[in-house]
Amino acid sequence: MGRPIRALLTRERIAIAALQVVDEEGAGGLTMRALAERLGVKAASLYNHVPSKDALVDAVSGLVNDEIDHAPLGDPDWRAGLAAYARGYRAVFLRHPNAVALLARRRVEADSALRGYDALLALLGRAGLGPADAAEVAAALDYLVLGSAMETFTAGFTREPAEYRPQYPALADALDGSFARGGGATGLDDRGFEFGLGLLLDGVERRAR
Repeated sequence: MGRPIRALLTRERIAIAALQVVDEEGAGGLTMRALAERLGVKAASLYNHVPSKDALVDAVSGLVNDEIDHAPLGDPDWRAGLAAYARGYRAVFLRHPNAVALLARRRVEADSALRGYDALLALLGRAGLGPADAAEVAAALDYLVLGSAMETFTAGFTREPAEYRPQYPALADALDGSFARGGGATGLDDRGFEFGLGLLLDGVERRAR
């Protein structure tokens, strides 16, 4: 048999499979052995494309970052652009919530990610913030987006509101009131994110020169 026309493995194919492992099994499930089994190869063959686990996580980080739409950051209306960017950023990590734990504390090295932060900080500058304030708002936006994707508020409350009422009436009233607005637990979490985003946007306006 001749040589295959295309390599069976590429860095991109390996990264895509690794992200699938993280999505399905969590960050702890990402091992070279588990990845090799998913791809139907020997673990040793992966090292021809990703020399280490660290390089593998970098490749996964690149995939996730590439899903984030930075185009809204060029909107001349900074408030509309920042809001659209934040919602899109959150949507990516809602698709890949297990990736938050894997990527949140990693260094930012990918060119796409660095260009994204540069565009974000430029937008905040156009909004009237000085460099230090812009850095703090960018950090706050990361906390809001990644926190809301990694841990939903409603995930901790698995009982019906009426079951909380005898001992925790304020909690029961709050859950009842929010659920009455529609969307159930997801609606509450989405509105909570939007509330925080609105406060962040208002804070930028107050700080602007």
